[in-house]
Amino acid sequence: MPQARFFEIAARDGAARQGRMHTPSGVVETPAFAPVATFGAVRGVAPDELRAAGAQILLANTYHLHERPGEAVIEAQGGLHGFTGWRGPWLTDSGGFQVTSMADRLVVDEDGVTFASPLDGRRRLLTPELAIAVQEALGADIAMTLDECRAPAYGDPPDAEPAGGAASLRVRAATERTLRWAARCRAARRRRATALFGIVQGGLSEALRRESARATAALGFDGYAHGGLGLGENAARRLDLVAATHAELPELLPRYLMGIGPPEEILDAVAAGVDLFDCVIPTRHGRHGVLFTSRGSLKLRNARFRDDGAPPDPDCDCSTCAQHSCAYLHHLLRVNEVLGARLASVHNLRFVLRLLEDARRAIAAGRFDAFRRSVF
Repeated sequence: MPQARFFEIAARDGAARQGRMHTPSGVVETPAFAPVATFGAVRGVAPDELRAAGAQILLANTYHLHERPGEAVIEAQGGLHGFTGWRGPWLTDSGGFQVTSMADRLVVDEDGVTFASPLDGRRRLLTPELAIAVQEALGADIAMTLDECRAPAYGDPPDAEPAGGAASLRVRAATERTLRWAARCRAARRRRATALFGIVQGGLSEALRRESARATAALGFDGYAHGGLGLGENAARRLDLVAATHAELPELLPRYLMGIGPPEEILDAVAAGVDLFDCVIPTRHGRHGVLFTSRGSLKLRNARFRDDGAPPDPDCDCSTCAQHSCAYLHHLLRVNEVLGARLASVHNLRFVLRLLEDARRAIAAGRFDAFRRSVF
């Protein structure tokens, strides 16, 4: 059964919700964004800088941490909280997406995912039971079930019924296996303090996603995630699928849209009732010199910023904008000074995190739609 009082909704504005997730490591005000700390660290950004930027929860990559240094090392040092110095809530993925997208000689069957490790080439097996055991050893506040993420093949009709072709049959098979794995993950759960989220799959088929959502909800989890989206599909189509899926999920539990990071797409998903997000885009864009601002994106490597003495965003309250000019950031990025990537990443994280702070206030005040229009 889901944890009692893990999630509460404090305010609604249309489909948008402002709420709270109660974890052993603290409360997460929603809608919330989790910066991605792949190896237990957000690249180039220290825990105190993340707190100053407004981060509430971080996401760690189960697959990479299982490979190195290994969950036993992390568990012995107090889990992710003691190992990394980030004492706030941790969300961990199951490792399924990373294995299926990165590993070689992949075999997916009922047991799990067998693959060749990118580190040493040795064959390894990731099972639903192992995915849960690793996440619990890491001390996660929120863990994810193991799923088979199969992106729709090119040529699949966006509304194809599962029997509409070979590619649709593959998506159906992956969706059904994801459900069976979810049941095994639920049975393998031992650490009750860790909330467990089920993952909805189904490609771009609304019917299959609805079916997946109903069956996953029937198993009973603490929250639910939209899997297999953000992989190149049309953004409007994605929102239609999200809204249709929400109709099949428990209304009073959190909803997580995995891997979505562009600010406008985040706000559109909030309007559809999503409560939680994660993505590498804010830090990845920062490392490449692309900054989100209230006036649109800036490509600070461009020559026009060489003599620009203004901050990247005069309306931003981050430490980067308070202390540094576009000209300085341009210089750092052009000479590949690591400080440039760090300062840009801090700004982008603050931009997204502040955007959701403002969104929470707007939902509570009943003016979210007007807020969303004013931002973009």
